[in-house]
Amino acid sequence: MAMTVDSLGVGTHLSDNNSILKASENRGSMVTLIRSSFGFATKPSSILHKRQTLSSVATITPRASSATAVEDPSHGETDTIPTPVVIVDQDSDPSATVVEITFGDRLGALLDTMNALKNLGLNVVKANVFLDSSGKHNKFAITKEDTGRKVEDPELLEAIRLTIINNMIQYHPESSAQLAMGVAFGVVPPEQQVDVDVATHISIYDDGPDRSLLYVETADRPGLLVDLVKIITDINIDVKSGEFDTEGLLAKAKFHVSYRDKAIMKPLQQVLGNSLRYFLRRPTTEEASF
Repeated sequence: MAMTVDSLGVGTHLSDNNSILKASENRGSMVTLIRSSFGFATKPSSILHKRQTLSSVATITPRASSATAVEDPSHGETDTIPTPVVIVDQDSDPSATVVEITFGDRLGALLDTMNALKNLGLNVVKANVFLDSSGKHNKFAITKEDTGRKVEDPELLEAIRLTIINNMIQYHPESSAQLAMGVAFGVVPPEQQVDVDVATHISIYDDGPDRSLLYVETADRPGLLVDLVKIITDINIDVKSGEFDTEGLLAKAKFHVSYRDKAIMKPLQQVLGNSLRYFLRRPTTEEASF
């Protein structure tokens, strides 16, 4: 059973209560699966130095505004809450960014989510809804409104991710306890926490003569995708492509990286690994007091 909608022209704007930038400062953990793969047409470091960009492209609604937010009011608190799944895919369509959202059978047509994406300067050019044993899947392709091309800006990809999650919290408040953003503006924050020092693992492997594969596993939080790319590019390493997964409370990022169009040599691998570990470590009391 499937439904397809092409060339959707929808538009609205989000609440001004809290910005994505504020949410990105929160280091809560995320109990969901969020997968984002991406590629960069140009070196991204020039667009990542001003963190204010995130707050200018989208804002956050702190909680669901009414009980009608849940698609099916028959779902009670005693029901098993399905695992939210959000996939932002840069690989399957050469001309568009593909987004897929699943939350059991609780999701509707997600018109409000598509409206919110329109407010980010995006067009929803195709939408498809299909059912399988895991629930109702809402899949749609988006492009940038000004260029008609797929999204390649890491900050905008992160804004897309947070906008989708915010809308899920707004219209399905029962998902708040499963999402890291529940700490910042959800109804119920997640009960579990992850020790970032224990959870963080970083590995770098050669992946051919012209690139290396960087793998980062750490505690998830809003804004992590943007920060990781900034750290990498700040030491003049190019990010060619990548995949960003959040599984349970952990974020798992894979980046294809290079230095001057070559695989990263061992000394620079050590510099990159140390830079990432320094950034991802648990803040000390002395540092936090300044």
